[in-house]
Amino acid sequence: QVQLVESGGGLVQVGGSRRLSCAASGSIFRVNDMAWYRQAPGMQRELVATITSGGSTNYADSVKGRFTISRDNAKNTVFLQMNSLKPEDTAVYYCNTYPYVLYAWGRGTLVTVSS
Repeated sequence: QVQLVESGGGLVQVGGSRRLSCAASGSIFRVNDMAWYRQAPGMQRELVATITSGGSTNYADSVKGRFTISRDNAKNTVFLQMNSLKPEDTAVYYCNTYPYVLYAWGRGTLVTVSS
């Protein structure tokens, strides 16, 4: 059973940066497109960024130019570098496969952007 473990969240000031990591217990990254999702308080989970098995990326308009998704297949890890953070980026961040969610959601990692 594949487990996804997100880490790297925390409290950050407006304009600051944070790097999130998502480690998988199995070698799913080599064949699957992956994505970061987020869920703000009282909101539905939304797609933030995607990365194909070959490394092509796409971003939600709200984070384009500020966030960068990357992957290390050898380490079964996906990263999300977040720069120029805004209060509206406050959310619990999750990773999973894309476009179909194939695995149980992890606990996520909370990012709080304070002004």
